[in-house]
Amino acid sequence: MKGGVTEEHLYLAYSHQFEDCIFPLHTSVSLFLLSYCDCKLFKVFLVPASDSTDDQLFIKAQPGDLEVHFISRCQLPLVVQSCCLPAIVEENGKFCRAGLSVVLRHIIQKTYEVDPSKKLVLELLGFKKTCLKACAEVSQWTRLCEISIPQAVESLLNASPDQCQVIPPEVLLLEKKLGEPVRVHNDDKIRRQKLQQQKAGYKTAAPALTKRATKNLSPEEGTIVEIKDQEPASLELKVAFSKLVVQEIPAATNREPFHIRKTKTSDLPPLEHVFAEGLYFTLADIVLLPCIHQFLVFIKKHNKLLDLPLISSWYHRVQEVPGVKSAAAKCNMLFLQFPDLLSSPDEQLRDFYTIPDDLEEEHEDYQFIGGPRPTMTKLMESGIEAKFSLHPCPRWTLDWNSLPAAVSPGEGKMSSDRALRKQQQLNNLVSMVTKLSKPGDVIVDFCSGGGHVGIVLAHMLPSCQVVLIENKELSLVRAKDRSDELGLHNIWFIQANLDYFKGAFNIGVALHACGVATDMVIEHCIKAHAAFVICPCCYGFIQNTVKFTFPRSHQFKEVLSYKEHMILCRFADQTAVQLPPKRRLIGKHCMGLVDLDRAWAAEGCNYSVQVMSMEPESCSPKNNLVVGVPI
Repeated sequence: MKGGVTEEHLYLAYSHQFEDCIFPLHTSVSLFLLSYCDCKLFKVFLVPASDSTDDQLFIKAQPGDLEVHFISRCQLPLVVQSCCLPAIVEENGKFCRAGLSVVLRHIIQKTYEVDPSKKLVLELLGFKKTCLKACAEVSQWTRLCEISIPQAVESLLNASPDQCQVIPPEVLLLEKKLGEPVRVHNDDKIRRQKLQQQKAGYKTAAPALTKRATKNLSPEEGTIVEIKDQEPASLELKVAFSKLVVQEIPAATNREPFHIRKTKTSDLPPLEHVFAEGLYFTLADIVLLPCIHQFLVFIKKHNKLLDLPLISSWYHRVQEVPGVKSAAAKCNMLFLQFPDLLSSPDEQLRDFYTIPDDLEEEHEDYQFIGGPRPTMTKLMESGIEAKFSLHPCPRWTLDWNSLPAAVSPGEGKMSSDRALRKQQQLNNLVSMVTKLSKPGDVIVDFCSGGGHVGIVLAHMLPSCQVVLIENKELSLVRAKDRSDELGLHNIWFIQANLDYFKGAFNIGVALHACGVATDMVIEHCIKAHAAFVICPCCYGFIQNTVKFTFPRSHQFKEVLSYKEHMILCRFADQTAVQLPPKRRLIGKHCMGLVDLDRAWAAEGCNYSVQVMSMEPESCSPKNNLVVGVPI
């Protein structure tokens, strides 16, 4: 305990040190955030990549005010051994947070929770506190910040000289995004102010960037930080830095002129980026800064000319944020200055200024006009129809009345009707898992939410280890509270995206895994050679991602295009009870076809897969059950 706060352990990977940077870059980013927040709430452990890693190199370069301990991977808590680093685990070793974004967000929240005066730290989470909250598997922006750019910069630094002539496409994509128009809450008002300035033919000076207002409070210790006048102050800069000064800039009291108020929104000038996500300094800037810094140091070291004006401007602008320079100094990060990074055309580099298609967002607007009948007919003509296996134990049910109250999904604010349907859904999944499991098995409840499935399994199968994996912290905390009430000892809780769980397991289960989450769970189970019991949901959210393309199976790919498959997915969501019976029947048939495609794809990986309906079908509009067993 530290001042009444439960101590948590932060585990960071450590492979090597090069000049002022600790690798992997995820570790440098984590240490930089700790310094920026002036956070000493965690006991920090470095996990060397091998026994031969030189600890002394880190000791010489570690942040001066941070105590760091070394630990081998075999000494890690078991739940952490199942995850990718960085990871944070509570003292009891049952609740783990893994993955860069989840760990950094927790550091920020914990810092503010202990010291509510650090409001600037909490502001890092952005509007509605959603910065980098979306998982990297479905959010291109999270993936770019959390995975793509750190990996690209590390690859560049480790590449041979003849492979260093190309600017990583991920960095080029960041440059492109910094040039895109900014969309922020209440941007209509700011854009009208910008239009008024343009009409008046001047730019209002921003006190945050002029020598008349050079004193700001750093977020960690209230010290005075000087902000230098480096560039003309646009309206965007004024708005952005107004959050960071001691006295915020008062809002304009004069009403806009009539011609400004009547201007159509589509005719308003776009807002330009000040920071990575738009106008405000957020966690995304914290993540990108150490990575881009190392990229720029590399550029300078190899005497290359930089033609990335937006990244260069962003890099220097971020340095003027209160607390950034002091955090960098603690981490031995020596910022480069403008004379070192003057933008200049370089024909050799310009030849490579293209971004691969797989990194670009798909902007093609698929218009799903018409019903699914032509697509269903096309499949039928090729001999493909939805196939539903018989439920092996349709009348199997738990004796809910004899179970502790905390096991029942009815605990909480759930209506009695919904609680009954949830119990029926759980009957189906628990019966299948019970049939497949044996003592000693590890069962993973993916996308576990509040733990309805995992807690029942842990209670009913005490000889098995149950792992709940969920990205949403509040849901997982509720699940842990229920588990603590029941006194369960065979259960772990991991707040992480699916890709950060690397542990071995025997059975994967998921109830109403949304959209492509179902495909992610199936892929995870196949990689682990584990059985799976999955109830899919939200078919309308299925779409091509970085990792998945649809259709999944070669049988469907030979018949349907991506657009035709998406039509099936959209109509598979037409199963709500309030819809006409005929439409619900078509929706159920489309669900069966989409899941048949998934089943055949898994069978191509040496699995035996059945698609069946849960009993009773009225337990949920999304009542398909996909059960796969490795052959």
